[in-house]
Amino acid sequence: MAKKRDFYEILGVNRDASDDDIKKSYRKLAMKLHPDRNPDSKDAEEKFKEAKEAYEILSDAEKRRAYDAYGHVGVSPQAGGGPGGYGGEGMGGFSDAFGDIFGEIFGGRGGRSGGGQQVYRGSDLRYNMEITLEQAARGTETKIRIPAMEECDVCDGSGAKPGTKAKTCHTCGGSGQVRMQQGFFSIQQTCPTCHGTGKVIPEPCAACNGAGRVKKHKTLSVKIPAGVDDGDRIRLSGEGEAGVNGGPPGDLYVVVQLKAHSVFQREGADLHCEMPISFTIAALGGEISIPTLDGEAKIKIPAETQSGQVFRLRGKGIKPIRQTSNGDLMCHVVIETPVRLTDRQKELLRELEEINKKDGDKHNPRAKGFMDRVKDFFAG
Repeated sequence: MAKKRDFYEILGVNRDASDDDIKKSYRKLAMKLHPDRNPDSKDAEEKFKEAKEAYEILSDAEKRRAYDAYGHVGVSPQAGGGPGGYGGEGMGGFSDAFGDIFGEIFGGRGGRSGGGQQVYRGSDLRYNMEITLEQAARGTETKIRIPAMEECDVCDGSGAKPGTKAKTCHTCGGSGQVRMQQGFFSIQQTCPTCHGTGKVIPEPCAACNGAGRVKKHKTLSVKIPAGVDDGDRIRLSGEGEAGVNGGPPGDLYVVVQLKAHSVFQREGADLHCEMPISFTIAALGGEISIPTLDGEAKIKIPAETQSGQVFRLRGKGIKPIRQTSNGDLMCHVVIETPVRLTDRQKELLRELEEINKKDGDKHNPRAKGFMDRVKDFFAG
């Protein structure tokens, strides 16, 4: 029978190696030599068995002391101190090491290291704030009242009735995790009894029903910077819901929503408005007053202005948060048809229409162009 190799040599560690060094070395070898990764290699299978046996001995404090003192004889199965072969309970070393791997993947605290209460960050909150266009342009400060889950004052967040305290969970031993054995692998999952907290509460606090948090309302002051636009978010750090088991609180996000304005429509940095003008000013020209966010402004309307023509007032828009200059105000001219005409006004308009007919189409070039296109359409 071939002489057994030294367990420390098999794992590639020194005799004074720490438990962590032994575990890390074994995990690397197990991942490399596992039969599932080397289905056609007898050599890999034998080395895998050697590594597993070495880890089972050296990861157990009593067995390691016996091995260091007496060698292979001290841990031989025939001597009553062996690991029990390569099946059944003897797979404990392999499953423990890979339990750590899967525990890390699925959020566990990692194998035998134990753990404690799971700490959770509080949830973020959202508050929709409706403001006017003027407030968005100039900035404002306002107060809001929001509901939120906060630490219970009665039990100081413990969830236990005053005078009592939570106890360590009997299912997971306080780690918040339980180990599920599946063949070769051991997977850690959240404890179903304590739901990951590591504690159970025999006598819950009456104020919070054992949750450690209660729903309250709080008033906050919110500064809205000048230039915010519809849909912009303002983050208030730490003003969300309280964390669980001492975890940090979440954040509050104030989402800006602009109210519809009676005069202006906003497009980014620019403002748009419609300005009705009389038929006479459109035809002869003149000066009109238009509104801006800073008061009235004057613009000159040239003669023969058509409905829909746009006049730009530079710098009369809004300066967005991430820009250094104001946008523009776009004034869209709409020619208003006169209503409730007197007999004299009707007579003058008919007279004007007759003069226009005698002069042909030179006074209505857009109408003439349109009719020409209509004729071409039907002729084609």
